[in-house]
Amino acid sequence: MNGGLRSVPGAGTMDGMTTVAFLGTGIMGLPMAANLARAGHEVRAWNRTRAKAEPLVADGATVTASPGEAADGADVVVTMLADGPTVAEVFAAAGVAPGTLWLQTSTVGIEWAGKLAEAAEQAGVVFVDCPVMGTKIPAEQAKLQVLAAGPDEARERAEAVFDAIASTTRWLGPVPGTASRLKLVMNGWVLALTNATAESLALADTLGLDPALFFDVMTGTAFDVGYSRMKGPLMLSGDYPASFPATLAAKDARLVVEAAGDAIDVAGAKAALTHLEAAVAAGHGEEDMAVLYRAVTKEAR
Repeated sequence: MNGGLRSVPGAGTMDGMTTVAFLGTGIMGLPMAANLARAGHEVRAWNRTRAKAEPLVADGATVTASPGEAADGADVVVTMLADGPTVAEVFAAAGVAPGTLWLQTSTVGIEWAGKLAEAAEQAGVVFVDCPVMGTKIPAEQAKLQVLAAGPDEARERAEAVFDAIASTTRWLGPVPGTASRLKLVMNGWVLALTNATAESLALADTLGLDPALFFDVMTGTAFDVGYSRMKGPLMLSGDYPASFPATLAAKDARLVVEAAGDAIDVAGAKAALTHLEAAVAAGHGEEDMAVLYRAVTKEAR
């Protein structure tokens, strides 16, 4: 569901505005928090490196010195952090009050989704497992897709937040971890697709062809994929401004491989992981995940 803010009995202020503690204002978190502030929510933002949160002041948000200061009295806590252990650490430091709604938007994998749900239950906090699909530009445009799993009674409060950051919310039932599982499925596809794009472009170059022909031939066909067209030009230009850093993409690839275990061979995700790890080891971890092209072409050793 999308649209304007909703007034929720017993939550937020009298005019329907929600007080949101936003914990983690990196590449994704910063525009998400900005969109919440622009939508009329009272946003209290915290980031380990405070300077990364300071731009939110221009949108009317308050930057706090600690997770606890952000969460004190908040109706909703949103976490957008690097990984499960970091989310757990910050949640514990925040001292979130019982009854608060916790929207956990980070990609943490299956094991940590369960651990965080347990931590929320022990704290009496209402937990929604809700990783998002999309990178920097969709986050800036409030066009993320939210994959959400949590109790039915949390939906109206949650959607007041989701409406400000996303174009679509897909509810997947009440069981935490369901959304994180689907996020891994989608990430497996994105990782394999990015790696396949890199391999195809590199092969074209190796065979003495103009790699741009790869995209020309795809035009108007069933195998023309927009994501390849987004990442491919970065590979050909050799310039990798971070929409999703290689370090985080490698983390996500590990989560996919771990989730698959011995049950299936996720060869595409494994190849992406190998190339991402090589790129990170060569010092390209803060560049966009498309930088795995350097490893495919053996520039990153």
